[in-house]
Amino acid sequence: MKKYDVIVIGAGPAGYAAAMRAVDFKKKVALIEKKQLGGAGIHHGALWSKTWWELSREAYMLRKHGDAFNTDGIVFSYNKIQSEVRRAVQERVEQLEHHMHNINVSIEDGLFDYIQGNARVTGKHEVEVKGLNETLTIEGQYIILATGSTPRKLAEIPIDEEHIFTSDGLDKLEAFPKSMVIVGAGVIGCEFATIFSNFGHTKVHLIDKGDRILPFEDEDVVKVIERNLEAKNVLIHRNSRLTEMKIEGGMVVYTLEYTDGSKEVFRVEKALVSVGRVPNYQNLCDESLNLKVDGRGIIDDHTQTSIDNIYAVGDITADISLVNVGELEGRFAVERIFGKPERPLIYENISTIMFLSPEVAGVGMNEIQARAKDLEYKVVSIDYSCIPRAIAMRNTQGFIKILVTNDDEQKILGMRVVGEHASSAIQAVALLISMDKGIKELAELIHPHPSIIEGIQECGRMLLGKSMLKPAVLRNAMVCKTYAKGKYADLIEV
Repeated sequence: MKKYDVIVIGAGPAGYAAAMRAVDFKKKVALIEKKQLGGAGIHHGALWSKTWWELSREAYMLRKHGDAFNTDGIVFSYNKIQSEVRRAVQERVEQLEHHMHNINVSIEDGLFDYIQGNARVTGKHEVEVKGLNETLTIEGQYIILATGSTPRKLAEIPIDEEHIFTSDGLDKLEAFPKSMVIVGAGVIGCEFATIFSNFGHTKVHLIDKGDRILPFEDEDVVKVIERNLEAKNVLIHRNSRLTEMKIEGGMVVYTLEYTDGSKEVFRVEKALVSVGRVPNYQNLCDESLNLKVDGRGIIDDHTQTSIDNIYAVGDITADISLVNVGELEGRFAVERIFGKPERPLIYENISTIMFLSPEVAGVGMNEIQARAKDLEYKVVSIDYSCIPRAIAMRNTQGFIKILVTNDDEQKILGMRVVGEHASSAIQAVALLISMDKGIKELAELIHPHPSIIEGIQECGRMLLGKSMLKPAVLRNAMVCKTYAKGKYADLIEV
């Protein structure tokens, strides 16, 4: 039986990061993957879908500026776009394969092994791997579980990955459908509504059981996204409940019941079910181990499970399901096992991006979360129309919003950016949150000109009462107020 210092099960973002961090410690590592190197994060998740989003964004710009570019009536080739997306995925996979298969060249020979097969933890230190041609058992001092998640399915919906898809099966789509309904108005559902509506070939329906999409996000953020989706002919079914969905005559027929009791039937070509993901821990560990799990995933204490030498990272846990979080947890678990982490595992300063129209980036708390914690805070925002770079891009839709503590220190609680270049605007704030710093440091940073992030500096200066543009003059574009005891109070003198 071959022995390892650590066995990592799952070669997605979290597992791959864990394996490579273990190599740094000169430990003998086995990385096991049963399907595709890179996991869902590459093949059906972040890289795949964001490549679709980037291409769809360029397509929309061509449609939007058709008169200026002489591109009116342009038709986009689904097959060529799909091929480009697949090339992007393959580029990343080939890079990881090259790196992985040559890792032993620069370190002690035989330190790293990649094993393809279906792994099952049969003992506290034993893993059985069923490959195509053989079954082998290996031993590990430590085991890290990183098997990710899969799309949640609903028993009453006949998902066949031909007419009714999950995100994992959507790559089988062969052409732009003329119409599509998306079940679920969370991040993934809204991202695909954005992608398909950007190309302009698909009438998109979006089912939302509440009165607005993205219910976890602040209302001012959601209003921008809803307005843009509806401007692209997306039909948002608000306050609706899906009572039936079936495949009839090659079409998807679904019935909605509204909060007033009325019902309506719709027919579309395709459907996408996007109602969250479930962790892949079924049959992963022998029942005799009594690994503690719940409906959200494996229960862990800063990556360590109820079994002291077994760790869990990424989507398989009950923590935040993001690629960057999975990689962070994978690296942290190895550092905790073989060394001492330089800093604790915290989630408060994790940056997020929603690839919508426009994109939305955030770090720390939004107003909904701050209110849930009964916090008093100051909130400041500046419209993109006040930022020279946005004016130059001819796209002033969006805003920057920052929350700070309602005291003299004005420590940063969180930020949301809605608009072009949103993802590049949040990292400095994420760093300041992790350092427990206040708004003064932010206000004194010197940003390149012209850039979107100059708006961040102006927000900081606004809170300090020394902004270049005066909120009392531009009251529709600049906001500075406090929230306390359930009420807002304006900080701007008229």
